[in-house]
Amino acid sequence: MPAGAPELISPRSPRVSAARRLAKRNFRSKERLFLAEGPQAVREAAAYGSTLVELFTTVEAAERYADIIGEARAAGARVHLADEQVIADISTTVTPQGLVGVCRFIDTPFDEILAARPRLVAVLAHVRDPGNAGTVLRCADAAGAEAVVLTDASVDLYNPKAVRASVGSLFHLPVAVGVPVERAMAGLRDAGVRILAADGAGDRDLDDELDKGTMGGPTAWVFGNEAWGLPEETRALADAVVRVPIHGKAESLNLATAAAVCLYASARAQRGTAGCRTVTES
Repeated sequence: MPAGAPELISPRSPRVSAARRLAKRNFRSKERLFLAEGPQAVREAAAYGSTLVELFTTVEAAERYADIIGEARAAGARVHLADEQVIADISTTVTPQGLVGVCRFIDTPFDEILAARPRLVAVLAHVRDPGNAGTVLRCADAAGAEAVVLTDASVDLYNPKAVRASVGSLFHLPVAVGVPVERAMAGLRDAGVRILAADGAGDRDLDDELDKGTMGGPTAWVFGNEAWGLPEETRALADAVVRVPIHGKAESLNLATAAAVCLYASARAQRGTAGCRTVTES
């Protein structure tokens, strides 16, 4: 190594091996740690209390994202300089961005979510694709939802693809995991929340519900599997089964798009013309 060159962590370091294992769910569950990859996720993790434990970064990324490195150190995280091969070994992306954080689990007990009396909740009842789960979480965050619930029939919240797809929203709102669907829906109803199951075969139309003024109260939207939707026993637990109207010739909407439409419909009904901001707002 040239004189004055920064010291890089060894590829054989136990820290590197431990981080690499977090790509697998059983290791994540055992250690209660997960990976946050890329500058956006690492920045949000550093801002979220003491969840960021370690940060692996290339020298180039450390220079480019010096502010994030500073935030990580201020949050108490250990920062390791690494070469690109080490980052590639730890990362689960095809083209890593030079930053990989190791974070503590941050899910919220379901009872705490209920105690906060949320007005808008997304329930992922049978969502198996991690990219869809992360994207729905991002939609819920953008729509102003106050919580997300993943049932025990849904994908692991800390799957690296789900974390990436949330684009930092994982760190913005409470998320409960592993809740049986029956408990999720019963608990929310007891907390005064109306349960709406989103399903293309629903007997109620979202536009009609908006026109009737029934969408302004506390609401939980329940979303199902990407391929086969919600099973009948889950739909039967809801207060209503609502379909997003298809005005054109498309056969259907994908899960994330349907979730965004439903969540924003509720947000609009609950907020009226106040409390919204646009992406162009300074």
